Amino acid sequence: MGSIKLKNIKVFAYHGCLDEEGKIGSDYRVNLKVKGDLSHSAKTDALADTIDYVHLNKIVKEEMAIRSKLLETVAERILKRVLDEIILVQKAKVEVSKINPPIGGNVAMVSVIRSKSR
Repeated sequence: MGSIKLKNIKVFAYHGCLDEEGKIGSDYRVNLKVKGDLSHSAKTDALADTIDYVHLNKIVKEEMAIRSKLLETVAERILKRVLDEIILVQKAKVEVSKINPPIGGNVAMVSVIRSKSR
């Protein structure tokens, strides 16, 4: 078993329950960690034999572009696509964070963390 991590993917998106959030948007950070058997690719040195982190990044960016009220919904979509599209992934964990959320206080970010396994 091995892990691949994508840390601090920076995205501008329009998630949130407030109408203003859908109009002005805000900054987000996403961390994604996947686990799978990387032993074969370690021997073959072939991209086709591993978990492609370019594909993972593409999934995150595409799903973050779809407006949702809740970060939980975005996280679920990311996890579902990772497991549906990348057969080598056995487990995935995603953290979706909204930077400077409009919650009436000095809060750097709020995060939702979800994980799924096959």
